[in-house]
Amino acid sequence: MNMSEQSYAAIASALREAAGRYAGGEENSAVTDIHLQPNAESGELLVFNDDDEELARTIINEWVDYVSDDFYKEVEPALRGALAALKDEGAFDGLSLMKPYSFVLVDDEKETVAELLLMDDDTLLLDGELLKGLDEELDAFLKELLEK
Repeated sequence: MNMSEQSYAAIASALREAAGRYAGGEENSAVTDIHLQPNAESGELLVFNDDDEELARTIINEWVDYVSDDFYKEVEPALRGALAALKDEGAFDGLSLMKPYSFVLVDDEKETVAELLLMDDDTLLLDGELLKGLDEELDAFLKELLEK
């Protein structure tokens, strides 16, 4: 899915608005994750917390009336990229959220589709690409050990 710069800016703006709800205040006072719920019919991106409190909302024109079964797989890289860029610029520093907390992609039933970004001081979130082939390597190692 090709998205315009305007759409990327709208996503970033909504994420900044959501994070802004937790800016300042007492450090580590809120325990929550941030949920991102895109809608293929309306093109809306809803951002809310664990208590279903709406933090931000925007319309992404490229998502309006998207008719394919791979909608979440198509929007995930755009959301992940926007979150990574905001993290790199420090937009999530100093929020009053207790770490670790996550930005999570959810579907229409609010079921988790993917964890987009984990915010923690000492935890590394491994993605599938890094772990690719690990099962085969472990199986070969175990087989070699058992044969000796």
